[in-house]
Amino acid sequence: MSFYITGDTHGSFGRIFSFCEKNNTTKDDVIIILGDAGINYYLFGMDENLKSELHAMPITFFCIHGNHEERPFNIPSYEEQIWHGATVYVEPRYPNIIFAKDGEIYDFEGQKYIAIGGAYSVDKYIRLMRGYPWFESEQPDDKIKAYVESQLEKVNWTVDGVFSHTVPIDYEPTWAFLSGIDQSRIDKTTEIWLGKIEKKLKYKRWFAGHFHVDSQEGPITIMFKKIERLIG
Repeated sequence: MSFYITGDTHGSFGRIFSFCEKNNTTKDDVIIILGDAGINYYLFGMDENLKSELHAMPITFFCIHGNHEERPFNIPSYEEQIWHGATVYVEPRYPNIIFAKDGEIYDFEGQKYIAIGGAYSVDKYIRLMRGYPWFESEQPDDKIKAYVESQLEKVNWTVDGVFSHTVPIDYEPTWAFLSGIDQSRIDKTTEIWLGKIEKKLKYKRWFAGHFHVDSQEGPITIMFKKIERLIG
């Protein structure tokens, strides 16, 4: 079993399919997607077609919540299961497509990783104007934040790593911000909250997606198209 990690896919899994072929992966292997997998975006037939394709691939997908997808607990077909020592959301028809629950701490070969998904959509109003899906649940609410912090209290604010979608506020890749977006109108509450967590947390590695770049910002590894071996 090997664990790999990559950034947002937004429903396009060609690079992962090629990676699986090249590396002879099996469903025992896991690839972590750092949010915006694009699997629960349309919430009808197009999603089902994609899930069928992914179910046939020789790998298991472990997805962090992004800001271009509905949360699984709002979708009736998902159920909770225990996977690598913590709670996940899975549809029985697609057992190799797994979604993390924010605040759960997963045991990967003895290493403890916490999942903290969600972010604000800078394209929110464009999507609403054009009739594209937008999800009110995209950012962690007070209940989710409280659960994350309570879970970290249980482990004395010490983990091996973090899987998040966006980044702590001090490590935003400002050089990668989209031009034409008024940053003063962007809701940064999730990034500010993550910043408070980062200052208190003892960790070895922190991975995030969201910004569509592959970059190292201080201690934060931001991923997009790159696929990295995490364990194994």
